Amino acid sequence: MPESEIFDIAIIGGGIVGAATFYKLQIKHPHLKIVLIEKENMLADHQTGHNSGVLHSGLYYKPGSLKALNCVQGRKELVAFAEKHGIDCDVCGKVVVAVDKSELPMLDKIYQIGIENGIEGIEKIDAEGIKKHEPFCEGIAGIYVPVTGIIDFRSATAKMVELALAENSESSLALQEEVIDIVPKDGYKELKTNKGAYNSRYQVFCAGLQADRMARKDGVQLKEKVVGFRGDYYELTESGHHKVKNLIYPVPNPDFPFLGVHFTRMTNGEIECGPNAVFTFKREGYGKTDFNLRDSLDALSYGGTWKLFFKNMKFGINEYRRAFSKKLFLKTLQRLVPSLTMNDLKPGRSGVRALLLRTDGDTRDDFRIETKDTSIHVLNAPSPAATASLAIGGQVCEMAEKAFGL
Repeated sequence: MPESEIFDIAIIGGGIVGAATFYKLQIKHPHLKIVLIEKENMLADHQTGHNSGVLHSGLYYKPGSLKALNCVQGRKELVAFAEKHGIDCDVCGKVVVAVDKSELPMLDKIYQIGIENGIEGIEKIDAEGIKKHEPFCEGIAGIYVPVTGIIDFRSATAKMVELALAENSESSLALQEEVIDIVPKDGYKELKTNKGAYNSRYQVFCAGLQADRMARKDGVQLKEKVVGFRGDYYELTESGHHKVKNLIYPVPNPDFPFLGVHFTRMTNGEIECGPNAVFTFKREGYGKTDFNLRDSLDALSYGGTWKLFFKNMKFGINEYRRAFSKKLFLKTLQRLVPSLTMNDLKPGRSGVRALLLRTDGDTRDDFRIETKDTSIHVLNAPSPAATASLAIGGQVCEMAEKAFGL
């Protein structure tokens, strides 16, 4: 096969992590011929394009973990990137609010984590301090985090790819091509897609909701499975819009692996409320009744899924009830903003989060990136991966330099 027909690197997955990896590799090594392969007809069409648009500070993640380190570094990089390239971004700050005395120990714990992670300007606030930032929010104590913000992740993803492609005219973006098979050849791998094939010496898999399946196709021995959780949002109507200025979060429940329902002002000015978190019967299913037989069997035949269910039975039932009841959803929101009414809410969009679920049912695993012969696999990159994307891309770039001798 002629040299010209073999890419140096193929990146599989066009979400923001794949885009950031493409950008970091191509900017640092402009001579490399790289192809980014995405199965949808546009970039950032799953987790990246369906998340809450929050630029996370690094408040919740274990000090020293990849999540903590990459979130703090990635946030700073992404803000600078947005400013340089005209991406909608607003570092507006957020409040984390305790409404009950039982939440105060967890609030203190989060504050200490924030201090250890080096989050700039973080401060404890009282009820009056909460009102200063969010006049309609009621709480007994809180944390103000000035470096949390909002960003247009879709536009950031597109810009990263645009800049990468501009570095080397031989690099390429392939949309609407799904990698369905990986065939090792002599000195390269053939990535067969639904439309053709791409040959590359090295591969980086950033497949998100399909990360475990792509890893197994590539011969990775993986015990865990990706399990999807759908989150539904409401939006504030015109009558409720003035009741939230920026971002309001509850104190997360330490027994439940999600951050809880919160308020988010988006870059387009809309205000979202959510998400809940329910098991989804389709990995890329955004409707409440979406179903895929393969995805369902995959998740429900896995022991880790059932261990998660049993550990979180009470929470899971409540989340499902709330998914189908606007009244219950409102009740949850009223803990933070009591003056909200049914007329202040209208149905919004939904997203699906991919979690590489451990065999013991634990969802709180760190970012996980592994190397296998000529491949690097981003196996677990849930929130705050979008915020951390440029830092993750930099880490993958360093791993590729060592593993592939770039």
